[in-house]
Amino acid sequence: MPLRPIATATLSVLVATPLLADDDKTVWRVFVADHAAPRITALDLSSPETHWTFETTGPSKLYATAGGEGIVAVQSDHDSVAVLNSGVRLESHGDHSDIAVQPPAVTGQIEGPRPFHVVSHDGIMAINFDKGGYATLLPQAAAVDGQLEGKAFCQSRAHHGFVAPMGNKMLSTVASEAPVEGDAAPPRIGLQAFDPAGTPVGEVATCTAIHGEAFSGAYLAAGCEEGILTVQETADGPRFAMLPYPTEFPEGTTGTLLGSTAMQVFLGNHGADGVVVVDPVGEPHMRRVTLPFRRVDFALDPQHPQRGWVLTEDGSLHSLNLLDARIEASATLTAPYSMDGHWSDPRPRLALAGSDVLVTDPREGVLRVVDRETLAETAQIPLEGAPYNVVVVGGAGLAH
Repeated sequence: MPLRPIATATLSVLVATPLLADDDKTVWRVFVADHAAPRITALDLSSPETHWTFETTGPSKLYATAGGEGIVAVQSDHDSVAVLNSGVRLESHGDHSDIAVQPPAVTGQIEGPRPFHVVSHDGIMAINFDKGGYATLLPQAAAVDGQLEGKAFCQSRAHHGFVAPMGNKMLSTVASEAPVEGDAAPPRIGLQAFDPAGTPVGEVATCTAIHGEAFSGAYLAAGCEEGILTVQETADGPRFAMLPYPTEFPEGTTGTLLGSTAMQVFLGNHGADGVVVVDPVGEPHMRRVTLPFRRVDFALDPQHPQRGWVLTEDGSLHSLNLLDARIEASATLTAPYSMDGHWSDPRPRLALAGSDVLVTDPREGVLRVVDRETLAETAQIPLEGAPYNVVVVGGAGLAH
């Protein structure tokens, strides 16, 4: 089914209102994918009554490209990836930024066998097609504008993995060559660097069951059974190092990592009831925070990089101090969402928009807006269906 936008009747009011020259403008544009329906809703937080709806082939996992100009909607179960122009463009001029705002729009889609992880770094977007044994590499700016004729980076074997650009090299997960039964995915054994032609550079860095890539500063980090693998970008090429889990940690591994863009630090999961703050350079490299209940979702705060956010299954939202690796404040926000059941059951997801924490509540069909300082809910935005995955782009700038 082709993608098509459906705009509300109030859309013309938004479009017809011109921006004044040199208007100081702040825009936080929110994209929410429904858990069951093939639909993405976009809205501006300052005027949620005006929104756009985009039909997709299936339910989507959403990624924002670096800089926020693009939204990538991965529909793994339907072998499709939709690319949207977010309609918000920020251009830094050192002492200030310019902002240009227009309605969001679908720019195209890519078909392929089971797309999953999307990595955006160094101006390149890499979409891994797990059952195809390759990643599609696209110049990010061109992809946002609808130029989706990418270059294939072939992996030795199809598996659930990722490809990440780093300087003039490509980092790719590597799967075991051992036979598997039926259509089962082969186990992942590590990460390896390749030159632009696809020739290996160095040996495979061991990282059993590698998963959860993220960039922060000069480092990429990924979770392993042995610990957290870091890769530093250097003049001599990627430098690999394994950070073992501390012996005092309880049993558990890391499979999801988030990387800060403002300081060199990662936040990851650890076991069912913990998060781990990761410093790839200084010791201790890992500090674990034990949560009062099992973790549902977590996020970093782009405007306050020393802060993270965690939602636990009892419905509580927790403010996490990354510098001290401790919970600073908590507040009950939603009804409980048990972590028993399937990993992809409809549960809340977090995103940050300026001074607000946004929480989808699929059971209630709303997007909850929470004040970052008081943890008080300030608004509920009703959305059709079961709002699930959420990403936010935007910021402040001068609109010329």
